[in-house]
Amino acid sequence: MKKLLLSAFALSAIGTAIAGPMAMEDQSQLKPAPVKAEGEQYHVPPLEADLPDNAYGEMVRKGHALFVDTKRQAPELVGNGMNCVNCHMDQGRLANAAPMWGAYTMYPAYRKKNDKVNTYAERIQGCFQFSMDGTPPAADSEEMTALMTYSYWLATGAPTGVEIPGRGYPEVAQPEGGYSIERGKQVYAEQCAICHSDDGLGQKVGEHYVFPPLWGKDSFNWGAGMHRINTAASFIKANMPLGKGNTLSDQQAWDVAAFMNSHERPQDPRLVDGDVEKTRVKFHANDGVNLYGEKVNGVVLGQGIK
Repeated sequence: MKKLLLSAFALSAIGTAIAGPMAMEDQSQLKPAPVKAEGEQYHVPPLEADLPDNAYGEMVRKGHALFVDTKRQAPELVGNGMNCVNCHMDQGRLANAAPMWGAYTMYPAYRKKNDKVNTYAERIQGCFQFSMDGTPPAADSEEMTALMTYSYWLATGAPTGVEIPGRGYPEVAQPEGGYSIERGKQVYAEQCAICHSDDGLGQKVGEHYVFPPLWGKDSFNWGAGMHRINTAASFIKANMPLGKGNTLSDQQAWDVAAFMNSHERPQDPRLVDGDVEKTRVKFHANDGVNLYGEKVNGVVLGQGIK
């Protein structure tokens, strides 16, 4: 059964089987997950100790290694300092931190905005192109097979096509008074700088980041979902500061998300005719709340940084 399901997803991804530079159209957004009812439990993924000692178990372990240590495991695919686990916490297992068990079961997904069906392979490819500012792996590559198998294993026992609690990040509505970059700067200094550094460029041990950069050349690019202030605020509210999720107010989460995303980062790879304004109109004008192409402190954001 596992092989049949994996084959079905591989067949659905044939159209994206060629590796190399590509311009993924968007970072598709699924509807917000339902709130967990009182007494309801989040999906509990299986334990590594339960993996079989065969090719399937080996592929799951490869996917896990790639997921938690992406930059070192696949340096040719990653263009910055990020790993999958930076946005999908606790090895992709944690509820309300975009767990892979909540994503895998929701694809292929129809997106009304562009009348297109996105496969799970395409979603992963988008993460590599935008969040990792890199090169998407081919749909039939070993890296893709490993990541999909790891996600499939984490989703063991989860219902397919059902929006279950814990998927994605719990939506945090924009506060009535909007957001303040200046207030966010203060929240950052008090709550975030200890891990991500005063300059927002993360912290390294040797050549590799132990705390990811939030802006600058080694962070996610302007096409990543996290560049949306609303998405970043929802992630921050549920999961940050590390180990102290849900301690910031909604206002603080929105403010610090705006501060984070008011800094320059690598260019959106979908750049239209080398023009930030054309790119803003085509891809960012109706994509949540974001500052791409907007003037902040006298500088138009979206010029990109290398």
